[in-house]
Amino acid sequence: MPDKRTIKIKIVTPERVVLEDTCTEVIIPTTTGIIGVLARHTPLVSILKPGEIKLKNGGEITSFAVSSGFVEVRPNSKVVILADTAEHAGEIDIERAETARQRAEKMLKEKTSAEDVEYAHLQAIIEKEIARARIARKYRKIAPKI
Repeated sequence: MPDKRTIKIKIVTPERVVLEDTCTEVIIPTTTGIIGVLARHTPLVSILKPGEIKLKNGGEITSFAVSSGFVEVRPNSKVVILADTAEHAGEIDIERAETARQRAEKMLKEKTSAEDVEYAHLQAIIEKEIARARIARKYRKIAPKI
């Protein structure tokens, strides 16, 4: 019989199933704020915001960087995260994330109109890459570049 305090978690991107496991708590960044989900949470659907998903299991924390997408908390303590991108903190290449952020910021400065669709896309890239680098540094204990 499954433990009534655990949550079944599944993180999926268009390319792969990133994680399918159980935990005792999930912390998720959404556009309306950071939410914490415990077993038997009220069902909900929300929009993901680029940031960190934390899976807690006792004193152990597993961290993932995610970009935009959706989260669904289902009955029977199931959480499904559909993200455009998701990476375990240990998989993130900090140099690549910094280079992508810098490239997007340079392109953003060249844009003349804040109404341009590409402007919003570049803003999203910058936000995603900042989150990736921050999460990787946090869990690898690497000092930020100044």
